[in-house]
Amino acid sequence: MKNSRQNLILKLVSEYEISTQEELQKLLLEHGCKVTQATVSRDINELALLKTCTSAGQYKYTVPKLTQSSLADNGTFYSILTEGVVSVDYALNTVVIKCHTGMAQAVCAKLDSTGIENVVGTLAGDDTIFILMRSERDAARLLKELELVINI
Repeated sequence: MKNSRQNLILKLVSEYEISTQEELQKLLLEHGCKVTQATVSRDINELALLKTCTSAGQYKYTVPKLTQSSLADNGTFYSILTEGVVSVDYALNTVVIKCHTGMAQAVCAKLDSTGIENVVGTLAGDDTIFILMRSERDAARLLKELELVINI
């Protein structure tokens, strides 16, 4: 139930300009999914949805670039992430990705190519990647995105 609801949320956010949790809750109800505002809030948090500014100056929810479905289009990228990464964590505005020995530079290069929002810079060693984010909130969001993709 939760997976299907969250997949529906990703679909709705991709198709509509949804600016509030209430709008999302209403669309979910129209699609036969009765949920509370608290559930919608948790789903938004778990899916690491972003609020971005439209060309009209309004804010809307958007799906992060690092989603399983978007990465599935690039099988090599997805397999490097899922097979190369051991763990992810963050401290303040720095995301730390632990990889199998020798995999960090390949994983980092693939992550760099995605254009992740609010990245200041990346640094890869043999088995560890540091990603400096603009804020602690950005680091927490990226951590959630990575956990969703990699299923850690």
